[in-house]
Amino acid sequence: MTPISKHYSSLLKLYSETRYLVEVKKLHGLILKTLHYSNTLLFNNLITSYSKSNLPSYAHRVFLQIPCRNLFSWNALLSSSAKSGHLSEMCDIFNSMPERDCISWNSVISGYASHGFPEKAVDTYKLMLREGCSMQNRITFSTLLIISSAMVSFTLGIQVHCQGIKHGLGSHVFVGSPLVGMYSKAGLAYEAWLAFQEVKEKNLVLHNTMVMSFLRCGMIEESKRLFAGMRERDSISWTTMITGLTRNGCELEAIGLFNKMRYAAINMDQYTFGSVLTACGALAVLDQGKQIHAFIIRTHFVDNVFVGSALVDMYSKCKSIRLAESIFKGMKVKNLVTWTSMLVGYGQNECYEEAIRSFLQMQRHGIEPDDFTIGSAISSCANIAGLEEGAQLHCRAIVLGLISFITVSNALVTLYGKCGNIEDSHRLFDEMITRDEVSWTALVSGYAQIGKAKETIELFERMMANSVKPDGVTFIGVLSACSRAAMVEEGCYYFNSMVNDHQIVPVADHYTCMIDLLSRAGRLKEAEDFIKRMPCRLDAIGWATLLSSCRVHGNIEMAKWAAESLIELDPQNPASYLLLLNMHATNKNWEEVAQIRKAMRDKGVRKEPGCSWIKYNNKVHIFSADDQSHPDSEKIYAELEMLGLKMDKEGYRPNTSSVLHDVSESEKRSMLGHHSEKLAIAFGLIFLPNNFPIRVFKNLRVCIDCHIATKYISKITGREILVRDAVRFHKFNNGLCSCGDFW
Repeated sequence: MTPISKHYSSLLKLYSETRYLVEVKKLHGLILKTLHYSNTLLFNNLITSYSKSNLPSYAHRVFLQIPCRNLFSWNALLSSSAKSGHLSEMCDIFNSMPERDCISWNSVISGYASHGFPEKAVDTYKLMLREGCSMQNRITFSTLLIISSAMVSFTLGIQVHCQGIKHGLGSHVFVGSPLVGMYSKAGLAYEAWLAFQEVKEKNLVLHNTMVMSFLRCGMIEESKRLFAGMRERDSISWTTMITGLTRNGCELEAIGLFNKMRYAAINMDQYTFGSVLTACGALAVLDQGKQIHAFIIRTHFVDNVFVGSALVDMYSKCKSIRLAESIFKGMKVKNLVTWTSMLVGYGQNECYEEAIRSFLQMQRHGIEPDDFTIGSAISSCANIAGLEEGAQLHCRAIVLGLISFITVSNALVTLYGKCGNIEDSHRLFDEMITRDEVSWTALVSGYAQIGKAKETIELFERMMANSVKPDGVTFIGVLSACSRAAMVEEGCYYFNSMVNDHQIVPVADHYTCMIDLLSRAGRLKEAEDFIKRMPCRLDAIGWATLLSSCRVHGNIEMAKWAAESLIELDPQNPASYLLLLNMHATNKNWEEVAQIRKAMRDKGVRKEPGCSWIKYNNKVHIFSADDQSHPDSEKIYAELEMLGLKMDKEGYRPNTSSVLHDVSESEKRSMLGHHSEKLAIAFGLIFLPNNFPIRVFKNLRVCIDCHIATKYISKITGREILVRDAVRFHKFNNGLCSCGDFW
């Protein structure tokens, strides 16, 4: 090669990056002008430069100008097509080659692997073996091990490992790192450790991979020992440990390690901050999260979309939804993860309407949801029984092709179940291609809430027959169904089965279900014994449940015990006072009633005002007792007057036991006549079409008289009326209620 050719070659190597594309083209022109002969080596370097600049067409033109092509020329052109993704051209070049070496085969294997065709990459390797090519090198085995991990084909990975050992490359660090990664992804920690030990000259990358392998397999102590023994650590080493500890439930250690990393002045990236913020959120340590947030501001990562999303998630989990909201609003760039973090955060903080609004805003910003996002939005609709909004999201999921995702299907089964539309819930469940324990639990809970105990238990038994493992939430559905149908023996059987057969440790909700089961059936002494045998202290909901049953069954002594216990736990909870007050009012102990009312006033305890609401024309109409503020009050009261006359003819007699005032019977009847749910039902009868069910929601439990009256209204009008109170759904049809008058 002449001096000028060597000079050109040196320049081409210097300009072998995309940013020097203009210089490469100028140099190419200069070569054509000054050299009057074709220098194969120089033209090979030109092909390589155009390949690195992602200009395969230019590389091909140079190739055609070479009169004496060698193997390097062919490989350079082949590599150009492989890197640019022109795979059909790559195949044509490969098949046209007069000879091939390991570089040729590796180029094709890498080309297929890099552009989403791992199976074809494996087929090429098999062809390489069939043709007797024994020139595999560390790049061949490294690429194939990465492919086997991506394909989750660990049998292939083991076969490649054997081939690597056969060629004496099993101990090479370049092969060892993907080999350790492949075994760890397969959950084979011991094999990963053996592969790690086989490598003679271990580098930092291999150590980091082995640490990640231990953490991926849940081997925390081993990962900590290896990390502590590393002579050299970089930011990846620290971040790997922090991330692994967080994912393995060692959030406190992850935060401690982050602080050590900070004191050691190790550079941090978005993944470091994302992992430690996840740890803070899991522990709900708001102060620590705020300190890390301040550090993030100082290190100029606050505008990073990944870190911003993690901050939103952390503040949401720490129950500081307004701080999460301020971070979200201040972010310059938002992606799907950011919007989803905010939407889920609203849901976690029971801001369900804001979650739905957030989803709609996301759509208006042109960001399409994935299955998790739309599933979370549907779950928020379910929690406020927003059937109309949920049905719209159902349609959206169909349009986006997300309906087949199990996260979406499970959310829809839950939505329709919580809205009392159990038929649609069951239909969607039957249409699901795959189901998991969440799917079954959603339907079990749906049937339980609507009061269909027999169907709930049958479905649970089907679940067991299908070898689906129930969890604690499933048993809450089963136990509550037994409670609402007075199936005491069955409920006790399932509670014992949960503890003994499924090794599920009962939580507060399970104990409350059992107390409800026993006390609602009048077995108050058994409920008392059950409470005394409990390994933990009963919570406020449990005591309120017992107190409510004491009222129904008139057990004043036990009611006092329950009320005192409830007041001790939650002095401002009005339930204890009101239930006792109700019992004394029923027994006409008006002095006791006056004392309880005085105690409430002295302690500043206020009863939550009862209200009911109904949706019509995308607007929520809210009513309170004796409410005359609605624009259509005259029509509503006239409707109730007419209904009252028809109900009297059918035999309706008001039940005044829930009126807690020492007034005459006629006054009590008058006070009952305009309860909030009756006003909402009358509104629905006036404005909703006859073929539409009337859906009313109430913040408190429905009273006895309203329950009786609604049965009569459903019979007289022929309308289906659904009332969701603070505890359950009541589905009224033709004079009957789904609860069987046992609620």
